[in-house]
Amino acid sequence: MKILLLPFSWVYHFVVFLRHLFFDIGLLRVHSFDLPIIGVGNLSVGGTGKTPHIEYLIRLLKQDLRIATLSRGYGRTTKGFILAGVETKAGIIGDEPRQFSLKFPEVSVAVDEYRVHGVSTLLKSDPTPELILLDDAFQHRYIKAGLNLLLTDYHQLYTEDYLLPAGRLRDSKAAARRADIIIVTKTPNVFSPFIAEDLRSRLKPLPHQRLFFSFIKYGNFEPLRQSESVFVPKSVSSILLVTGIANPYPLKEFLLSKCTELLELAYPDHHIYSEKDFHHIVNTFESIIGKNKLIITTEKDAVRFRDSDYFRIIEKLPVFYVPIEVGFHKNQGYTIDEMINDYVRKNSRNH
Repeated sequence: MKILLLPFSWVYHFVVFLRHLFFDIGLLRVHSFDLPIIGVGNLSVGGTGKTPHIEYLIRLLKQDLRIATLSRGYGRTTKGFILAGVETKAGIIGDEPRQFSLKFPEVSVAVDEYRVHGVSTLLKSDPTPELILLDDAFQHRYIKAGLNLLLTDYHQLYTEDYLLPAGRLRDSKAAARRADIIIVTKTPNVFSPFIAEDLRSRLKPLPHQRLFFSFIKYGNFEPLRQSESVFVPKSVSSILLVTGIANPYPLKEFLLSKCTELLELAYPDHHIYSEKDFHHIVNTFESIIGKNKLIITTEKDAVRFRDSDYFRIIEKLPVFYVPIEVGFHKNQGYTIDEMINDYVRKNSRNH
């Protein structure tokens, strides 16, 4: 099938090449702003872990700087610039910005499909941000980020993938030259120097690029009904995993160690759950034989669950989500924290 689709990928590559050429020769304008801007993105179609990496940057920098995040707001039903409030639901701003606003109320969370307009509007807001994190903006060349972070999945490196529709790449591999930092995400928790060297040889970072390796840290099961005390059995016989994300395989691998039976209902990435979906979840859960059984979902899905008008259908069931964070394997020399802090310090107005 890939061979049959390759001619279409060549056409797509030509269009991508022309777009980058127009930026390079100035036919399309690149905008610069007088504050630190960090872009986090990938070359593929979702699933590399952008959200927890942005949360990592927020935790790293929020004590010293007023931070704003700017996303397109994928999957929202609105258009234009919106600054998230406490009650701004996922349908208005998208599930990932909603997650940021719930977890980090001190951060300004904004969405705008026109990122230049979004940054300009944020700079007129009160309080004015001192740092902006651009979510999923590696292809958005209208803004010149001071530091570009490129993520690639350990199980599917961009160097070994193909452009759409033959593969999952939405941008050419040559675009990786613009990255300052390349992060291989979802690496094994046990990580040897031999694995690191193998990945380095396959990615071939340029002299100006730093290569880092991150892994997922799973938290304890958290109930969706925050106001109630929900009992989690010490031994779980069955888990019904419900996901609407691009790559649920790391979570599935983690949950397999927590139960004797794992069932899955997989929906498309950023799926908006309907009344029919919730009834299907209930029926599937009730069909599972046994007592010690749970429904598990992701943080992003939990946001969409709670904001849904149909959440009442499943709210009496034992529904939990698994919070995640990322950690970084030790690297020789410069750490990613040092590199991020050094960039921000040198480019901050308060330097």
